[in-house]
Amino acid sequence: MVYGIQEAAENYRKLFQKILNTLRKKLEVAKSILADEQERMVMVQEEEQNFKEQIESEYRIRFWLVREEHELNIQKLQGCPFDLNLREASLNRLIRFTTELEEKSQEMLQRLNDLERENMNKLKESAVRISEQIGSLRRITAELEKKCGQPASALLQNARHSLERSESVLLECLEPAQIMDLSLCQITGMSKMLRKFQRNITLDPETAHPCLVLSEDLRSVRLGNSPQDVPGHPGRYDFSATVLGVESFASGRHYWEVDVGKARKWQLGTYQDSANRKGPTPNASGDKVLLTGSVMGKDCTFWVFPPLRRVFLKEQMHKVGVFLDYEYGQISFYNVTERSLIYNFSHLTFQGALSPIFSLCIPNGDISSDSLTVSSPHILSCKVSVSPESSFV
Repeated sequence: MVYGIQEAAENYRKLFQKILNTLRKKLEVAKSILADEQERMVMVQEEEQNFKEQIESEYRIRFWLVREEHELNIQKLQGCPFDLNLREASLNRLIRFTTELEEKSQEMLQRLNDLERENMNKLKESAVRISEQIGSLRRITAELEKKCGQPASALLQNARHSLERSESVLLECLEPAQIMDLSLCQITGMSKMLRKFQRNITLDPETAHPCLVLSEDLRSVRLGNSPQDVPGHPGRYDFSATVLGVESFASGRHYWEVDVGKARKWQLGTYQDSANRKGPTPNASGDKVLLTGSVMGKDCTFWVFPPLRRVFLKEQMHKVGVFLDYEYGQISFYNVTERSLIYNFSHLTFQGALSPIFSLCIPNGDISSDSLTVSSPHILSCKVSVSPESSFV
C-alpha cells in the first residue's frame, strides 16, 4: 500500500515537473508580450504625433500654394477688362478652396485621433488581460513548485485538482492586440501645382561612383558590371554608389520625379554641399535628407533619414516625387502614382546649396540591373487661368 502511494506520488511529481517547465516558458512569453504591448502604446502615441505633424505640414504647403497662386493671378489680371469681376471670382475660389483644405485637414486629424484612441484602448485591454494571465501563471507555478517539494501523502492531496487548474491555465491563449495601421490616414491628392516647380535635373558625371554608368542624356543611372576607370575628381564618391544632380538650389521651391521601379535598393533626397565628401565617411549625417527603399521579392521596406525612421507603405512604389521649399525648410517625398504623401520634413535649417542625390546598392557578388531615371519636366501652360471653374489644386 505504501509502495502504491509512493509510486503514484512520483508519477504526479514527474508530471508536475513537465508542466512546470511549460508554465515557466509560457510565463516568459507572457512577460515578453506584455512588454511589447507597453512598448506599442508608446509607439502608437509617437506615430500619432508624427502623422499629425505630417497632416498639418502637408495642408500648410497646399494652403501656401493656393494663396500664392491667387496672388499671382491677381497680379496678372491688372489692366485686364472686367478686372473687378475677375478679381472677385478669384477671391471666391480662394475662399472656397481654403475652406475645403481646412475641412479636409480637420477630417484627417479627427480620423487619426479616433484610430489612435481605438488602438490605445485595445492595447490597454490587452495589457490588463496579459497581466492577469501572468498572475495566474505565477500562482499555479508556485503551487506546483510547492507540491513537488512535499512528501508523497501531501503531494497527492488535491493533486488532480492542481493538474486540472494547470492545464486550464496552459490552454489560455496568449495573443497581442490587433490594432489598426495609422497609415490608413495617408494623405492623398498630391497638389498638381507641384509640377509648376518641376526642374530639369541631370546627373553630374564628375560625382558618380566608378561602379555607376550614366546614360548619354544624363537622366538615368545604373550599376555597371565592374568599376570604370574614371578620372579623379574631388567631388567624386568613392565609397557609396552615389551620384549628385548637376543642379543645386540655395533658394526657392523645386520639384523632381524619379522612376525607382527598376531598382531593388535605392536612396533619393537632397545633399548639402560639404568641403569633404571623399573617403569612408564622406559627410556628416546632417548633410543628407533621404528616403530609402528596399524590395525583396514581394516585401518592401521604406525608411527616412534623419533620424532613421521606418515608413509603412502597403506596396512597392514606381515613381517618387521630391519637393524642396528652401525658405520654409521643407522637404517632402511623394508617391507619384498614388498621388500621396510618403513623408514630410519640416522646420529644417539649410546652410548653402542643396543638390539632388541618387544612390543604388553595390551588389555583393551578383550582377545587378538596378537603375534610376529622372523624369523630364512636364510641359506647363503659360496662360493665366481666370475661369471660375479653374482649380488651384
